[in-house]
Amino acid sequence: MAAPSAPRPPRPRKEPQPLVIPRSAAEEQRLRLERLMRNPEKTVPIPEKLNEWAPRPPPEFVRDVMGSSAGAGSGEFHVYRHLRRREYQRQDFMDAMAEKQRLDEEFQKKLERNKMIAEEQTAKRRRKRQKLKEKKLQAKKNKLEQKKQGKEPDQSQERVSSDDDEEDSKEEEEKEDDAEEPSFVMGRG
Repeated sequence: MAAPSAPRPPRPRKEPQPLVIPRSAAEEQRLRLERLMRNPEKTVPIPEKLNEWAPRPPPEFVRDVMGSSAGAGSGEFHVYRHLRRREYQRQDFMDAMAEKQRLDEEFQKKLERNKMIAEEQTAKRRRKRQKLKEKKLQAKKNKLEQKKQGKEPDQSQERVSSDDDEEDSKEEEEKEDDAEEPSFVMGRG
């Protein structure tokens, strides 16, 4: 027999928590948070995402195959009923998965299409901005040349104005094209 050990010191008693019955979802949440915060060092179990339900696969080898012979017992009906229910569940699951996959593919195609349209719009606007930038630069250069030379301002002015008319007509056509299409691409169907 083992030797008697020294008596243990008494454990400090926890004060009993008053029983509080939550009356609403918010109060229940508050109580849970209070309980968690009483001991912040304690790890909190966070449940992982549950896998989707999947029917169990059909058996590889069926031992008791039901025949079409007469004289089946009364218990065979229930076996048949369960097998039929399980098979219908399996087929419904496969149909639902096929539908989900089809919807996912459609969504991905729609995202790609919207992305392409947005890139085209961006490229078109980039070209337009670049044209305006070049036009301003050209006008600035022409103005500087006119100041330096001081001669033949009428001919160079006519050349610049004819170029401006051509570019203005192109810009007006682009503005008309832009006005037909909305700038928000994600909402297209």
